[in-house]
Amino acid sequence: MESSPMNRLPQDALHQIFLSLPIRQIIICKAVCKSLYSTLSSPSFLHFISSSPSHIFPLIALRPSHRSHSHSPHLALHLFDPLSNRWLRFSLNFLPFPSLLPITSSHGLLYLWASSPNLPNSGPINNKTLIVCNPLTRQFKALPQLGSAWSRHGSVLIGAGPSQVLVLTELATLYSTNNSWLKFSSDLPSKPRSPVLIDNFILALCDVGSPWRSQWKLFKSLVIDREDQLAQKWTRLEKDEWGDVFDIIKRPRLFMGGKNKILMIGGLKSSYSLHSACSTILILRLDLESLEWDEAGRMPPQMYQFFQDSRKFKVFGGGNRVCFSVKRLGRLVLWECFEENGCEKNEWRWIDVVTGNGDGLCRGFLLEAQLSAVP
Repeated sequence: MESSPMNRLPQDALHQIFLSLPIRQIIICKAVCKSLYSTLSSPSFLHFISSSPSHIFPLIALRPSHRSHSHSPHLALHLFDPLSNRWLRFSLNFLPFPSLLPITSSHGLLYLWASSPNLPNSGPINNKTLIVCNPLTRQFKALPQLGSAWSRHGSVLIGAGPSQVLVLTELATLYSTNNSWLKFSSDLPSKPRSPVLIDNFILALCDVGSPWRSQWKLFKSLVIDREDQLAQKWTRLEKDEWGDVFDIIKRPRLFMGGKNKILMIGGLKSSYSLHSACSTILILRLDLESLEWDEAGRMPPQMYQFFQDSRKFKVFGGGNRVCFSVKRLGRLVLWECFEENGCEKNEWRWIDVVTGNGDGLCRGFLLEAQLSAVP
């Protein structure tokens, strides 16, 4: 390759040639030789590629359970490419930490909990570090250390930029700023369920019912990033027109739903009785500007038959792709929403799983991989 005529081409011409390729092919080309790796990793090429939405690599990432991630010497991220219907494997061996747990992604970056390498993992105090990395470029950085309780009980939320990181629990909220953590009282009525961060607001479901009957409500809070404030201020988000929207859904979960929208997903109850069976899995969508709900989709009966007898299933994803996993099925159900001829359509399909956890359930998140994303 070093003596190839391609090396005599101007840099701008090389950039235009490779910009016409999909990101999958660019990643392959980077591994051909040092010359191409240098060209396709240069700041000027990454600047061009960052402005093109076609160079975002939409993937579905699976993560290991808390029990299976510890001390893995060859940890890799298993990902499904829904456009080519293929499974991929991204090695994480460039991260110099003894224990890693991928948890979420945002802006093309992957976030992981890692055990601090300078502390004994078996000690009474086991600190954790939140790692931000780009698995395509193998760049990473570590945020300040935290106690292990935050990794066990906290939900990690990513804001408008990779530096806006929150860790939310029922009792407290951590906000990452200037290479340190600000701590605030959360003051929530119960443990937050599937919180999401949209713009400068956190939305979460909380159970305000009794020990015998759940009653889910939607709460909203402005993100705090100032040291002179001591607590999050939560307000209940509701309208009379919503009626019984929270009563018809069993074990609801929130997800990002596209621009200024959230999804609420759960089992559709067949009645209002305490132990009512579910008829399917329902996807509702809330427009945060108009505060109106609409139905985005419901699982087809031929798929739901594998879920109806299970008391536990997992849901992950967001935007226009959501995955569903149930014990010992060996497959995922994928819901996709898209536009066709100016009309919104949704599609349900099966994905064969290449790997799973000991309990047979898959957990994961969406990763929109980008070569230009910088931790």
